[in-house]
Amino acid sequence: MDIAQSNLSSSLAALHSMDSFSRDSLIMELPIPVYTTDKSGIITFYNRAAAKFWGREPRIGEEHWCGSWKLYWPDGTPMQHDECPLAMSLREGRDVRGLEAIAGRPDGSRVAFRPFPVLLRDNSGEVVGAMNMLVDLTEQKHNEESAQHLAAIVESSDDAIVSKTLAGIVRSWNRGAERVFGYTAEEMIGRSITTIIPAERLGEEASIVDRIRKGERLDHYETIRLRKDGVRIHVSLTISPVKDSTGRIVGASKIARDITERKEKEERIVMLMREVNHRVKNQYAVILSMIRETGNRTGDSTEFEQQVRERIMALARSHDLLVHAEWRGATVSDLLLAQTKPFGDESSVAISGPLIVLQPNAVQYLGIAFHELATNSAKYGVFSADQGNIAVDWYVGDDGKTFYLTWTESDGPPVRLGRTHGFGKIVLERVTPLSLGGTGTLEQTPKRLVWTLRAPMENIAASITDQAYKAHS
Repeated sequence: MDIAQSNLSSSLAALHSMDSFSRDSLIMELPIPVYTTDKSGIITFYNRAAAKFWGREPRIGEEHWCGSWKLYWPDGTPMQHDECPLAMSLREGRDVRGLEAIAGRPDGSRVAFRPFPVLLRDNSGEVVGAMNMLVDLTEQKHNEESAQHLAAIVESSDDAIVSKTLAGIVRSWNRGAERVFGYTAEEMIGRSITTIIPAERLGEEASIVDRIRKGERLDHYETIRLRKDGVRIHVSLTISPVKDSTGRIVGASKIARDITERKEKEERIVMLMREVNHRVKNQYAVILSMIRETGNRTGDSTEFEQQVRERIMALARSHDLLVHAEWRGATVSDLLLAQTKPFGDESSVAISGPLIVLQPNAVQYLGIAFHELATNSAKYGVFSADQGNIAVDWYVGDDGKTFYLTWTESDGPPVRLGRTHGFGKIVLERVTPLSLGGTGTLEQTPKRLVWTLRAPMENIAASITDQAYKAHS
């Protein structure tokens, strides 16, 4: 019997020792449900709290054992009134304690309770009846359910949820903490939280504890912590004081969210913005050069406007590829198809070469060259008729340091590349090759046009897959 039950028994015994009038008057005013029966279990008295608890007023002198409308075992199965603890006490001649039951009210509601029956005896020790006190467990059950629900949430959370003493000793460690930091609960409970704090950030812990002692709460405190494997991760911490029953702060609870991926994305966005800013400035320079060269070689304003518009749109197509790939680059084949698609059937172009991802700078300048070749073909070459072939081949030299590309147009209409000193010719022989640190040659015969580019791979490729070399070999 625990202390609370012992005290309760003493109180009930003291009530029994009082004269019946004083006892009934006192019991009637008690806020706790109390009732009495004779030795056969017939109810002889109940107080107002009991009637409220039962949701009804039983008939004194007629009803047996308990004034509840219905009774249930803790698992919800029906309990007969003569199976209740008070009935058991009267039958067995002893105080039956530690059992729980559920009272069903006439309105359909149910309330869990714990009865504390006490046998009433006369001066000779003979049992003359019983007194029962009913303790409502509704709040206790609600708190237990809430605690269980909270525990389930904590255990199933993806975030690390940890509690610790003010001295930094870990008291609890959920599965989220195991996943985030790599330590099991068995490894961390009882150890110092500094296990996961980098040496240069140990000062943060002292500062955090000082704030917790003052009752402060920290929200979304971003810092770095250590995984078991030594990897540093970015985390966002929410830290709250933990108090005991007297309100004294005895520890802290922490929710740690791994934000490493978010931080990496933020850093990448900053890097991309810088890259975009740099590339946009480069494009401005290319556009200005394009306008100047086109203006120098075009006397008609309408033709000038058309050519400038087409060339800017070509740059835009290259730019779209870069944006789609988060400015990492674009493959040679994707760039080639993007620039030739507006001018002719894709089946007219045969492409062959390894999978090479071009640097953003190479995308822009090769895109300009492909545009000029495709534009010329649409005016004078294969794209202007239903005959002829265009073949684009590229490969990496045996030394792995040199990039070669050839555009060959043949078997179509008589081939020519605009004016002798036109912008297209300047792009193919000077602008694109020089911008890529290489050389370009243009060969023309009546039935054949060949443009060849040779440039260092370090100015061309962002990356080359193993398949690239396999495809070439």
